[in-house]
Amino acid sequence: MAQIAKIAIENAVYAIDKPYDYLVPEDMTVCAGMRVTVPFGRGNRRSEGMVLSVQEGAMDRPLKAVETVLDREAQLSAEQIRLALWMCQRYFCTFYDALHAILPIGLWYQHKELWHLKREPEGELPEKEQVLVSLLREKDRELSQLLEAQPKAKAMLQKLEQQGIVSCARASNRRVSDKTDWRVAFAITSQEAEELTRDKMRRAPRQGAALSFLLKNGETSLHDLIYYTGVQRKWVMKMGEEGVFSLCEQEIFRVPLRPAQEKAPQIQLNDEQQAAYNDILAQIHSGKPGVTLLQGVTGSGKTEVYITLAQKLLQEGRTAMILVPEIALTPQMMQRFSLYFGEDVALLHSGLGIAQRYDQYKRIRQGLVKIVLGTRSAVFAPIDNLGMIVLDEEQEGSYESEKSPCYHARDIAKYRCAKEGAWLVLGSATPTVETAYHAREGNYRLTLLRRRFNQNALPGVSLVDMRQELRQGNYTSISHPLYEEIQKNLELGQQTILFLNRRGNSRQVICPGCGYVPQCPRCSVSLTYHSANRRMMCHYCGYSERFEADCPQCGEAFRPVGSGTQRVEQELQELFPGVPILRMDADSVGVQHEKMLQKFDKEKIPILLGTQMVAKGLDFDNVTLVGVLAADQSLYVDNYRAAERTFVLLTQVVGRAGRGDKPGRALIQTYTPENEVLRDAARQDYESFYRREIGLRHMRREPPFTDVTVLTVSGSNEEFVRRSCMQLRDGLCAAMMQPEYRDMGLEVLGPAPAPVVKVNGRFRYRITVVGRCSGPVRRLLAAFMKDFAQRSENRNMSIFAEYNRMN
Repeated sequence: MAQIAKIAIENAVYAIDKPYDYLVPEDMTVCAGMRVTVPFGRGNRRSEGMVLSVQEGAMDRPLKAVETVLDREAQLSAEQIRLALWMCQRYFCTFYDALHAILPIGLWYQHKELWHLKREPEGELPEKEQVLVSLLREKDRELSQLLEAQPKAKAMLQKLEQQGIVSCARASNRRVSDKTDWRVAFAITSQEAEELTRDKMRRAPRQGAALSFLLKNGETSLHDLIYYTGVQRKWVMKMGEEGVFSLCEQEIFRVPLRPAQEKAPQIQLNDEQQAAYNDILAQIHSGKPGVTLLQGVTGSGKTEVYITLAQKLLQEGRTAMILVPEIALTPQMMQRFSLYFGEDVALLHSGLGIAQRYDQYKRIRQGLVKIVLGTRSAVFAPIDNLGMIVLDEEQEGSYESEKSPCYHARDIAKYRCAKEGAWLVLGSATPTVETAYHAREGNYRLTLLRRRFNQNALPGVSLVDMRQELRQGNYTSISHPLYEEIQKNLELGQQTILFLNRRGNSRQVICPGCGYVPQCPRCSVSLTYHSANRRMMCHYCGYSERFEADCPQCGEAFRPVGSGTQRVEQELQELFPGVPILRMDADSVGVQHEKMLQKFDKEKIPILLGTQMVAKGLDFDNVTLVGVLAADQSLYVDNYRAAERTFVLLTQVVGRAGRGDKPGRALIQTYTPENEVLRDAARQDYESFYRREIGLRHMRREPPFTDVTVLTVSGSNEEFVRRSCMQLRDGLCAAMMQPEYRDMGLEVLGPAPAPVVKVNGRFRYRITVVGRCSGPVRRLLAAFMKDFAQRSENRNMSIFAEYNRMN
């Protein structure tokens, strides 16, 4: 009987992605969860694969054999393999797409092919092959270098390899290696060590200092011994060979561990918090998976409930996972959790270095961590004995991945809780309409926190009519009422947060003479002006060009239209000369979120201006004023979630004010103060907003009453893309008239151009399928997508699917 492995191949595109059978050689040990290299395709290209299962059986057909094993042990558990397969079905992605989301980047291999010339060709070669031979005659080259010279180099090299003219050396190296250090201790008695130390002090003072250091401190790392005494490494290793020292290699984690504080303040829950704690804990103890919506006003103390629940779970020998939507929120949350749990907490987010993320992952997998704290990707952390997963600010769109697989962390968390018997807590002051609907229908448990933890009132909110400001001749981004409130805060020594969800200086520049607007050559959008570097930039593809003050068509000076954070910063400096201002956006922050927030807090910077980074999760006692500079910006866009996004964003940013002992207030600047969404946000009235929005969703057949699946086709030729979309639509319409789909209420809309139809030189058109995306419907859509990709006329086009997208 032969061992046959079912393997998912990295190079398999969606149209041909499936488990492939390979023969396991008798002298090779392979198990599920290991990565291997295998020959794949007609050219037997060396490809990486993940072993899904290994079974013994008779070979009914010739099979290719596994070439090499890359991992010494399984990198995926059986549960993680099942999760990846579930993601493939739900999110229309390949197995390796799912795998890249689950495993940290430090575990991935870099595969290199180094080609060299074995012998000179005997006859005349075709011109293109001769170019490759000439390059290899100079020196050995990697495949990537040869592909730059000749795009079809791979096939030519394989042909030359069969003729014995060239050969290839292949290597696979992991992106990050394990870091280790030697531990040094005496292998002789203490009396012998003291005698040796006295002797060395006279003859070799540095070696004597090293021996004295070991006598005083006991076992220590080789790094510390060399650093503090200056002794040479080779002498230490020699003493180990002579039996004076015992040396053992120990793994080192490249993460900053934070010991727990000796006296963390005791959390005293109020009546509402205690009721929420008791209810969630009872559900966890029931042993059945489920979901609780913890809906509390901003500042109601949801984090205290999370910490208290985590403390109880750790006492019972279980673990917890806390997810936050933004990297900017992790420093404050990490500080609070480290205060209570110290080194039992692991932090995971994309802002960490590759080595740090890899080491945190290893700590979790080895069971050294009891609490995982992080952003979206942390939901895949391999933590065992899970008791609870928390999604704080669950309404945030950043919980949804923007690249394949387009998963939502909430869906992954629900899956894990269902499979591992854990409880999911969704925390929010403004939950998504779908989550609120499920809670009110009884599918989720609902727990409310109606008042702030410190008993303070919610901020008083005023709507400022910017039309009146224009009539008064004020064309800046700061209205007169907001200016007066900021001035009042400056006099009182209190801090202000200003929110504008647009970075850069101006949304665009326009020529008042001829109307010319600089456009991105690769996208169907105008360029944004950035005053900091005086460049015009595209926020979709990254294209930039130097800003010219005059119109290239008529020579008249450009005029800016719309304001970004850079321009508002300039206006604030003119209005409040000498006042320190901190700007926090993607252009100014980079990965320095924690340092900027610490500076704002410790140095009491009077004004913090920022994009969505300042809209949620921040907790500063001295912030008493919040100003929203362009409330209409997200309200009038072509998306059924526009009203929800606007309400959520305004409620969250307003909630940053008055979180300490001082009362807070907020001003929302708008050109449509009569809009009901803005009025509900000003009153912090979620129930009123929900009742109106759920009625509209029901009438328009939108989630949660149905699903919206969008198929997007992209390509460099707009006419070909549109034509292919029409053929795809006609095929779907015909299929849905079949008996098994006829009564499902499915509706196919489109094709229609995407809101930004051209991005980075590729045109995008969409087909929308409205109706429950059940298993049969997903299989139907997957079959159409695979058929689309396999058609020769669609060779230069791509297709992908998005399911109930939030963004």
